[in-house]
Amino acid sequence: MRPRRSLEGRLLPAVGAAALVAAAGAVIAGRWLAPWVAALCGVLAGVLSGVWLARAAIGRWRDTAVALRDGIASLRDRDFSVSITRTSDDELGELVEAYNSLGGLLRRERVDLYQRELLLDTVIQTTPLALILTNAAGSVIYSNVAARELFGAGRRLEGLSIEVVLERAPAPLREALTGADDRLFTVEVESEPQVFHLSQRQFLLNAQPHRLLLLKRLTRELAAQEVEIWKKVIRVIAHELNNSLAPISSLAHSGRLLLAQAGDERLDRVFTTIEDRAAHLAGFIDGYARFAKLPKPRPAPLDWPAFIARLQAVSPFMLRGDEPRMPLLVDAAQLEQVAINLLKNARESGSPPDAVEMSVRAHRGGVLLEIGDRGGGLPDDALASALLPFYSTKASGTGLGLTICREIVEAHGGHLALANREGGGARATVWLPAASETKEGR
Repeated sequence: MRPRRSLEGRLLPAVGAAALVAAAGAVIAGRWLAPWVAALCGVLAGVLSGVWLARAAIGRWRDTAVALRDGIASLRDRDFSVSITRTSDDELGELVEAYNSLGGLLRRERVDLYQRELLLDTVIQTTPLALILTNAAGSVIYSNVAARELFGAGRRLEGLSIEVVLERAPAPLREALTGADDRLFTVEVESEPQVFHLSQRQFLLNAQPHRLLLLKRLTRELAAQEVEIWKKVIRVIAHELNNSLAPISSLAHSGRLLLAQAGDERLDRVFTTIEDRAAHLAGFIDGYARFAKLPKPRPAPLDWPAFIARLQAVSPFMLRGDEPRMPLLVDAAQLEQVAINLLKNARESGSPPDAVEMSVRAHRGGVLLEIGDRGGGLPDDALASALLPFYSTKASGTGLGLTICREIVEAHGGHLALANREGGGARATVWLPAASETKEGR
């Protein structure tokens, strides 16, 4: 490594050489000219040589200073790609090295910042949380995919006034967003009630007031919590009833055996009735217990032809459209249970047998399975409560069939909805995510 030379060390030789030229010029001129003229000539020769030597000595310094000035201008313009070649090992060389080091640091930080911004934008755009950012004038300056789907049918919202965005929104949603506090509210989306939580914050960005709106859909979380509570209740009740039913059934059976020897037919009928009702109650409790212990799905590729054939054998229906071939990763037994239950409800609705139909098609990155009938349809209260546990319109129904169907569908990452059809009848729709998006359980 070469020894470091300072600026003074580079300039002193030039100054010394200029002094030597001045002295030599004065000595040489003194041989022929008067002393004062010789001294003037020496000074003139020293100045001229000093100027020439100084320009030669600082030429590279001047070029380096110009390069540094241009580089700093590039930094001010946020262009961190400019670097300078170090041509000396003095203070200016160290300054060039410091500039290059600063430029490299800024380049790395900009790349790191870009990557973090890209990651943050990806997270924001893929989150189910609807996000809208407005400025002081009430104009939307940022929105994510969930917000565009909720308010603009997928269209961009940036540049629009928040009032314009809310013009076509349902009244509860519009009322919530025009308020100033956080709240829970219910909105009907695609004929299905959805529970939302609104959070909003005011803050300063670039010294300007901004408003951040966050909308989270809580329907599935609330439904899951409700189902879990019902499951706990069912497990407790089933445990207590089974503890009592077992000895009752045993005693009834023993009483019948003893009465068979005595030949009293009246008491025999009493014990028989007690035993039959205890067995019925045990079976009833067992049905609820199966709901409380519903296993997680075991997804596997679905064989559509075999799946359709099994359904046709259990509950015939009319298949609308082409035979499905979309790849789907599900628990075939559980999905079959859902379809059979929905087909059974369609056939029991009073619909003509040949009007019960099913269709399967691709829809919004997944598969939409629809089962429809031409029966009496569903009243409004049934549409609102049919998926709740223990709700049933049948005299002998347990109110768990559709609840189990919803539980199975949501465990696959999908959703189940009920609606009335135009022209009469009802329709059940099951949406399931495509094979690459299906999750194993919840």
